[in-house]
Amino acid sequence: MIGYLRKAARIFLGQSKRTVILPLDHGLSEGILPGLDDVGALLNSLQELPIQAVLLHKGMIMPCASEIRLDQSLIVHLSAGTRHGLPAYNKALVCSIPEALRLGADMVSMHINIGNDVEDRMLADLGGCVEDAHQLGVPLLAMIYARGGQIVNETDPALVTHSIRIGAELGADIIKVPYSGHAPSFARAVAACPAPVVVSGGAKNGDFKGFLRIVREVLDAGAAGVCVGRNVFQQENPVKAMEEICKLVHEMD
Repeated sequence: MIGYLRKAARIFLGQSKRTVILPLDHGLSEGILPGLDDVGALLNSLQELPIQAVLLHKGMIMPCASEIRLDQSLIVHLSAGTRHGLPAYNKALVCSIPEALRLGADMVSMHINIGNDVEDRMLADLGGCVEDAHQLGVPLLAMIYARGGQIVNETDPALVTHSIRIGAELGADIIKVPYSGHAPSFARAVAACPAPVVVSGGAKNGDFKGFLRIVREVLDAGAAGVCVGRNVFQQENPVKAMEEICKLVHEMD
């Protein structure tokens, strides 16, 4: 097996063959969100849970390094944009793959948005980063969303399935998308995708039990796991929230 595929496979727990990824990159795009004041303390509180990977921007890795378990994959995020910027929904590369590797990355990730004025450049960035990552033996997780002036509904099933296909066509090793809410079309796109698909948690859901029902639905539709941040660190009890997510994803008693 090619080296980067072996590294990508390690992110999936052996028994369940699924993954729970904790993304903590929100501070760059959104600022200091509630629950993200102390990233190191948050990671420390979640040490005992079966989280397979932690996703961070480069500047947060050294301060938090001691709180990332050796059996967890470190995913270094390569792209960024703030909610204040123009053109809207632009994501630019802010970290190189060699820099991510020097920081100890087991995987790299990047975010692209389709349906906006700079879609072409973000698609080119994704294609180039996949090539560069694979040349250096590191897998790449692509976060693909439909966001921009041409988009009316970001979770339109046709747009979500198209986003999955874009990740597959450009060679991403894991693809992260929002859930469309339409299980049949989502399941069809996942089944047709050669790479595992994980689902984002999205904005904090005030009905956490309802959120867990959505997670159950995406797993039943074939998703390989979840990449959940705000529905963990913005919950009243982040440890309990993540424990419930892990139990569901990994089918633990």
